[in-house]
Amino acid sequence: MGTITTRHREDGSPSYRAQVRIKVKGKVVHQETQTFDRKQAASAWMARRETELREPGALERVRSADTDPPLRQAIDVYVTENEREIGRTKAQVLRSIKGYDIADMRCSKITSADIVQFVKSIQASPATRNYLSHLRAIFAIAKPAWGYPLNREAVADAFVVLKRLGVIKKGGERNRRPTINELNKLMEHFVLIEARRNGVLPMTRVVPFAIFSTRRQEEIVTIRWEDFDKDRILVRDMKHPGDKTGNHVWCDLTPEAVAYIKAMPKVDDRIFPFSTDAVSASFTRACKVLGIDDLHFHDLRHDGVSRLFEMGKTIPQAASVSGHRSWQNLKRYAHLRQTGDKYSEWKWREP
Repeated sequence: MGTITTRHREDGSPSYRAQVRIKVKGKVVHQETQTFDRKQAASAWMARRETELREPGALERVRSADTDPPLRQAIDVYVTENEREIGRTKAQVLRSIKGYDIADMRCSKITSADIVQFVKSIQASPATRNYLSHLRAIFAIAKPAWGYPLNREAVADAFVVLKRLGVIKKGGERNRRPTINELNKLMEHFVLIEARRNGVLPMTRVVPFAIFSTRRQEEIVTIRWEDFDKDRILVRDMKHPGDKTGNHVWCDLTPEAVAYIKAMPKVDDRIFPFSTDAVSASFTRACKVLGIDDLHFHDLRHDGVSRLFEMGKTIPQAASVSGHRSWQNLKRYAHLRQTGDKYSEWKWREP
């Protein structure tokens, strides 16, 4: 008999974990889990797997494969057991790997050459490095955690080869900042949308808050009212290399950010009770409609941090708002375009 458990991701969206268990004389001899975005899909998968496992010899074949499964199974187990901790982006990258031939290979058969070939088959981009880094996380724990014979040295060797070949490298620093004219176009666009439809995502508040608070998209949609304390907020699990889970940081708020928080209705435990997908889609769609080229939502954070320096804030003062731990991480924001506050006369400086 299978079960379906509802979980909530960091952005608040639900996921459905379907689990199939096979018992013999009251003892569990085999179990499988899969996570889905829709409950109907979870139910359909669970029913299909239960039927398949009842076929003669099916359980024996599956149990023998459990000790050396294809890579896709290792990915599924890793994502299922760590989904809340690894974050939405990493989970999506790992799931996308399942679309490549390497995912069908048995764990024991995967060599460094196979990994090199897999990475070279991915369209070259800064994200290519992420594919290998996320894959390496699975190779590191697969054998001690689940007994899957993935060779952690194989992925380490592949990393060296790919770096020497120039296939993977650090992406260039992004310095794109929105202009006041671009922001005016966006805000006027969102004003019209919100006037026409009730209950639409209030991007006229999300966009200014992103700038003035310097918060990342996933942080904005997870901040709770209980994390708001007058002129600061507690950012839970703040992004940081190798230290995200449990990395809770109190960050100061600018007066403008405080005003936008107070303008939000208390209809949910979260201040901005939306999903990252909805925010991203709305912003990207608006830029496309308005012909605003190469502007990402994350560029709003970049602009907000740069603004602090342009206003004459010191490194510690800027870091107290952004949450950065070191000058090394902050220095890329200090390329000043001007002095003073470019938002001093902005129409949407306050809600």
